[in-house]
Amino acid sequence: MASGTADRQAGLLRRRIDLLERIGRCGSISGAARSVKLSYKAAWQALDAMNNLSAQPLVKRTTGGSGGGGTVLTAAGRRLVAAARAADEEYRVFLRRLGRSSRELGAVWGWMRRLAMKTSARNQFLGRVSRVRRGAVNAEVELRLKGQDRLTAIITKGSLDDLGLKVGQDAIALVKAQWVMLAADSKELQVSARNKFRGTAERVARGAVNTEVVLRLAGGDRLAAIVTVESERALKIKAGTKLWAFFKASSPILAVE
Repeated sequence: MASGTADRQAGLLRRRIDLLERIGRCGSISGAARSVKLSYKAAWQALDAMNNLSAQPLVKRTTGGSGGGGTVLTAAGRRLVAAARAADEEYRVFLRRLGRSSRELGAVWGWMRRLAMKTSARNQFLGRVSRVRRGAVNAEVELRLKGQDRLTAIITKGSLDDLGLKVGQDAIALVKAQWVMLAADSKELQVSARNKFRGTAERVARGAVNTEVVLRLAGGDRLAAIVTVESERALKIKAGTKLWAFFKASSPILAVE
């Protein structure tokens, strides 16, 4: 069973690396998705997850130019693809020849392990533990995300001990899109939910009953929410709309490598 899980993770990683490589070649998400046999939506979901789980963005959108804009790899994205391809060809030789510090190698392989993580949660965030508060039964863990964003999770003390979470340690927070609520932009959102994020709608995909809204947060992370079509219409959501997204501190699930 362990071998089967490892094989699935390796397959997922290869497919995501293939997607990045094709984006680097053609500068188009739709074209890259077709070449690796992914739907446009699935490709975007994979890219959102990879960007959120990487310390630096792997892709970025471009505008203007003769082609009207597109999507390109960042320097971090190009490094990751190059490292993955070199590892595929000759792992042992790659480690000796690369000649980089162990710290930089650890960062590259850390990215690759995170990209191979498979989960049903639409939102995956890489953060650093900035505060831990123990209570009688539960513990409150605060993660510092990209930019100035903070995410708070309430977990049991047993889970805290099992994960070994301490200030300064990296952790991954998983949040289902169905748990995220949206509200119109205002100076300050007055809700009881601990986690509040201000963002800009980047993609809006309407279905028969629900609409998926992907927000770009100030730090660059993407946050997806599933709302009813009625709520989407009431909030007049479209690309570029400023919104608040919020969810309870009990919603995130924390994981460590």
